[in-house]
This record gives sequence, structure tokens and C-alpha cells, in this order.
Amino acid sequence: MKRATVTRRLIGLLLLAGGHPSTGFAQDTLQPYQLVRSLQLIQDRIAAGDHAALPMQAKLLEMADARLRAANAEDYKDPKNFRALLVYGMSGGNPVTVEAATSRATTDPQSLAIAKGVIDYLNGRPGEAIEALRPIDPMALPPDLGAFLALVKGSLLAGDQPATALRLLDEARLLSPGTLVEEAALRRSVGLAVAQGDAARFALASTQYVERYLYSPYASQFADSFVSGVIALHMSISQDKLGDITSMMDPEREKVIYLRIARRAAIDGLNDLSAFASARAEQGRDGNTNQDDPRALLYASLSTVTSGTIEDVRAKLGKIDRSRLSEGDRALLDAAQAIAGEVVAPPTALPAEKPAPVPAAAAQPVPEIATAQGADDSGLPPVEGAISEQPAVTAASGGPAANAPDMAAAASADPATVMPASAPSPAAGPEPADPTDAAMTRTRRQLDLIDQMLGAAPK
Repeated sequence: MKRATVTRRLIGLLLLAGGHPSTGFAQDTLQPYQLVRSLQLIQDRIAAGDHAALPMQAKLLEMADARLRAANAEDYKDPKNFRALLVYGMSGGNPVTVEAATSRATTDPQSLAIAKGVIDYLNGRPGEAIEALRPIDPMALPPDLGAFLALVKGSLLAGDQPATALRLLDEARLLSPGTLVEEAALRRSVGLAVAQGDAARFALASTQYVERYLYSPYASQFADSFVSGVIALHMSISQDKLGDITSMMDPEREKVIYLRIARRAAIDGLNDLSAFASARAEQGRDGNTNQDDPRALLYASLSTVTSGTIEDVRAKLGKIDRSRLSEGDRALLDAAQAIAGEVVAPPTALPAEKPAPVPAAAAQPVPEIATAQGADDSGLPPVEGAISEQPAVTAASGGPAANAPDMAAAASADPATVMPASAPSPAAGPEPADPTDAAMTRTRRQLDLIDQMLGAAPK
């Protein structure tokens, strides 16, 4: 309580100084560590859901940067000020400022090694950063510095040593509970648990995140990882456990999560999961149902487009108010309706069992079985503004940018080059002989292609 009171007073002084930048009050009066502590308090408020503090964070970063640049060698003899420089760097600070300040500071070798690792980290040199930071134990450092260092090391090792990375993220949370550090560590733990196939860890980290940081401005990244994890680990996570986690969300967020799960599950052919998620999205809470939400009806229909009673599916699709769908989902609806029509179209007659022999000179190639739409399905609406659903990892998170999925090129290509519904996937096996089975196989391929191109999740 005492520290929070002091920091609030500091923030008041900073805001006063911010209104009169020419006085240089904050830069001349406050020590670097005081400014950085104020920055941390603001970041913790942001993690707890105070979005109004975001502009204040930007102002504090600016003021801290100016003060750290102006600090001289005497200032950095105080260990608190040098630790503040390192924390500033790992809080999204300017690498030029950290490098310039380190060059004129006189401190112990371990602190200089940490500074080198932080500079490499900020400049996108993960290999050098790992080598510099490898021998340093975050748990042996003061908690304010150790927590950030554990978070950085965990982020750097996530790709090559996920088990070690998870341990470091746990240490970050232990050293700095209730802070932006814990929020980031939990969020990254969710994605790592999915990569490890650890359903228990995924469920625990997701539960803790929803309990504490659901209203963080970074919660959308958690939602991406959570939906992907539910799909990837669907064989290991019960519907009851999924319901327990989402029940802690407010009704609107719960609905959107279930809509996203239903969409992904329908595309991946996980019919049971898609039906469950669609039903939960429609069910709502507190007496407010979402049965009129066209997205829920669309995704529920997708899960049965090749396995349910097709006439019932066509009727459901026909009732959807397309004006209430996003552009991407309107394209998905059009594709689903076209495919449903293809399934019920009269099959092309099969060749006779004993065709008459044809002279070799007069033989003609047998055409592929045509769909009801014909070989050219360019009538499907073009996909515009397609983006990858996988977020890129920024330099601030300590990792290289995420590799774009294979369909990224298709998203930016001319719409005329998009594969038609009847076009077989290059990696697919031979078409079934029966025309109806062939249509159903092409349906699944087309839905998968459309989902990859649409990319963006429902808003």
C-alpha cells in the first residue's frame, strides 16, 4: 500500500510535468528508478483492464527514455538506477537508449552481461541474447529485475526448449504476481502448452488467465491461442472443462469464443465439437439467447453440410440473414450454399459397364466427372483482404516473425487463380468413383481452402 501511494504521487507529479515539458521537471527532479517504477504501475493497471491508462504509458515511456539518456555515470552507480534501465529495456524501451546508457555506466559484470543480452534481444538477435543470458538465474536477482529476465528468457527459448521456457515463465509469475509480467507469462504459457500437447497445462493456464486478465488489452492474443488450443487438443479436453473455463467470461466474450470454436471445428470436420460450440453460442446466459445470431446458424450448418440431411441444411442456410454477416462469412455462406446444391444435383451418368471397343485412332480422353456448377466455379465471390489468423511474434516478444501459412500467397493472388470447388487438392488422394461421394470429398477440400483464405475470425 505504501509503495502504491508513493507511486501515485509520482504519477501526479509526472502528469503535472507533462503539461509543461519545457520545464524539464520530471527529467531533472526524479531519479530514473522512480520514473520506471511509475511506468510499471501503469502497465500493471493496463494488464488489469484499465485501457484508459494506455496513453499514460506512452507518456511515461517518453519521459523515462529522456531521463535515462540524460543520466550520467554517477547516476548509474546507484544499482537501482541501472536495474531500472534494464527493466525499461525489457518493458518495450528504446534499444538505442539502453546501449548508450550502458556504454557510460560502471557496474558489476553480471549487470553488464544482462544489459548485453537485453540489447541483443531488443535488436532482434535472439541467438546472441540467449548466450549472454544463459548463465544468469532470474531467481537469484532482485524480484523486479528477475521477473522481467525470466519472461525474456522464456520467450527466447520457447521455440527450441519449450519445457525450459515454461519453467521460466512460471518463475516470472512467481516473482511478479498480479502484474503485466504475469499476464504476458500466462498468455505465452497457453500457446506453449498447446505446442507441447499438454492439455492439463493448457486448461490450467487458460483458467488462470481468464480469472485474472480477461480484460487486458492483450486478451485477444490469448483468445487466438485458446481457440487454436481447443481445436488442437480436442481429444484431450472435455466439453465440461471447456464449459468451466468459458463460464468465467462475460456472456458476450463467451459467445464470441464459442462462435470461433464452432467455425474452426466445422472447417476441420470436428462435427461433435462444432455442434457443441454452436449450441453454446446460441444458448447464451441470464435468459438472453443468441438463437437469432446468423453466425451460430451458419457454423452449425457447416458441421452437417456433408453429413446431415442436406435439404434441412439447405433450408437453414436459406434462412440466414446475410446482411448481418461479415464480408468473409458472406463468402463462406455462398460457398456452403453452392456446395449444398452440388451435393443434391443429379449425378452425371456413369459409363456403361461394358463399353463398346473404340478404335485406337478414334479414342478420346474421358472427361472428369463435372460438378453441378461445371468445372469453372469462378462464380464464387472473390476473397478480399484475407489475412493470416496466426499472429506474428514481434521483436518485443523476443522471437522472429511467425512464418506465413502456405495459403498466404493465395490470399494475395488474383481471385481468378483461386482453386474452384471441383479442383482436387494437390496433396489429396484419388476422387471416389461414386459422383455423390466425390462431391462430398470436394466439399471438405473447398471448405478447408476457403477457411485458410478467409483467415480472420468472426468479430
